Amino acid sequence: MGKHRSKLQVIADILLEVRKGATKTRIMRRANLSYKHLSRYLTHVIEADLVKIGNSNSYTLTRRGQDFLSKYEEYSKRYRKIEELLNDIMNERYALENVCFSKDTLDTNLKNMRNPKLT
Repeated sequence: MGKHRSKLQVIADILLEVRKGATKTRIMRRANLSYKHLSRYLTHVIEADLVKIGNSNSYTLTRRGQDFLSKYEEYSKRYRKIEELLNDIMNERYALENVCFSKDTLDTNLKNMRNPKLT
């Protein structure tokens, strides 16, 4: 994966912290978010009924939030498998091209295929 987390990953990170109840500060630290970003994401997850505000400004996960996390975990597993397969395929391609082309051509091709997009 890339260097930055996707929006879904950030939401999943927040929900994982909220699972057993958490304050804003704890979520911010554990999910590695600035206050500004956390506030934005909390607004979204509360409006989506994934999280609710509990006692003493503690956030808790709703049933819908639990369902999201379950589905996200399955999605994430499948995504990692596909990513591994794609990396294997690219390595096989590079090995095949290595048989046919010069090193300069291969270096150019390798740069072009480092970040293929899944469609």
